[in-house]
Amino acid sequence: MSRILLKNARLVNEGQVFESDLLIEGRFIHRIDRDISDPQARVIDLAGHFLLPGLIDDQVHFREPGLTHKGDIRSESRAAVAGGVTSFMEQPNTNPQTTTLEKLEEKFAMAARSAYANYAFPLGGTNDNLEEIKRLDPKATSGIKLFLGSSTGNMLVDDLEVLEKIFRSTSLVICAHCEDEATIRANMLRYTEQYGEQIPIQCHPEIRSAEACYLSSSRAIALAEETGARLHVFHLSTGRETALFRNDIPLSEKKITAEACVHHLWFSDADYASKGAFIKWNPAVKSPEDRSQLWEAVLDDRIDVLATDHAPHTLEEKANPYPSCPSGGPLVQHVLPALLEKYREGVIPLPKIVEKMCHNPAILFNVDRRGYLREGYYADLTAVRTDLPWAVSRENVLYKCGWSPFEGQTFQSRVMYTFVNGHLAYENGKVSDIRAAMRLEFNR
Repeated sequence: MSRILLKNARLVNEGQVFESDLLIEGRFIHRIDRDISDPQARVIDLAGHFLLPGLIDDQVHFREPGLTHKGDIRSESRAAVAGGVTSFMEQPNTNPQTTTLEKLEEKFAMAARSAYANYAFPLGGTNDNLEEIKRLDPKATSGIKLFLGSSTGNMLVDDLEVLEKIFRSTSLVICAHCEDEATIRANMLRYTEQYGEQIPIQCHPEIRSAEACYLSSSRAIALAEETGARLHVFHLSTGRETALFRNDIPLSEKKITAEACVHHLWFSDADYASKGAFIKWNPAVKSPEDRSQLWEAVLDDRIDVLATDHAPHTLEEKANPYPSCPSGGPLVQHVLPALLEKYREGVIPLPKIVEKMCHNPAILFNVDRRGYLREGYYADLTAVRTDLPWAVSRENVLYKCGWSPFEGQTFQSRVMYTFVNGHLAYENGKVSDIRAAMRLEFNR
């Protein structure tokens, strides 16, 4: 059984930053203490490093099966590990869609053959698969994904009777993409009449508007309150939506929770002029005021989780005119350096980053023995330096699509080591060829 001793690290865990050693034995954290010695262990000196739990990204799109010209489980999970993300929950809008138990298990089999980070795949809800949802074993995966606004893959659930039945029929976390379809279609018609195919990208937040987001989120929350469902609203993009969520009770007691994504916290509509379609997401990046209010909600715990909504498209696809240009962008390799930049700027404390990207996803989805630096937990870890500047370029991105919305950005922090289940999966710029990833398990 392999043993690795991490010396002189500054551990970031459960609200504290403290100096300690950490001993890995096999897949697990064996001991956390000062001045550990072990003559049989490989020693890595982490003086000058922060040691964090591996990040858990609760929303990614790795494009396999069926869309693998954009990305696949192998390529995108390698990029994730390089970014300190050790576990991911990949969404069901692939081809074919993950909307039956058979397709769900096929996807797990794909990941078992190719994933470099730990994996789970929520079952997608549709207008006609209620019986599949009822059959899903609560321990099988992270939860149910519902698109309450159309996006890549067109899995829109717009039958209100079915939607209510889904909310009443599962105890699992229902993760929802919330944008009101009628509002978006009306906006799109108006802008198409004005511009034809040449709609300026700056119109995106007017088409996928703040009103569309709020209408859908508020309706989903009202339905969850009525039915008692466990609802998690993905990728908030407006300040107004943040008022819908509570911060007066612990996360473990919340029935309705929220997520924000790094791109809505980094970019604003002022960036469309320089970034164009590279920051076209659904929901849209909106105003600087919305961004500020999202940060406020992250810091006061109305927003519970941070994620990426990693969603690669090719450069050729992103060059299409607005109506046929897909929304989404690759982010898993750069989410931690981006958040560490905000830490260095004094926007967010380091323990709060760990809370939102490690502890809280584990709590929210009942993930077994991950998300913390604790003895007996899986050794999913990432070690970072916050004093080694580097610039994002197409030469150093690992995404299969070959680009990043952060191109040209200089980050002051970088990921130095990532461990997945005790295996040193990423070291000083290189991803190990050995895969140690596991299917995530859930305590339910």
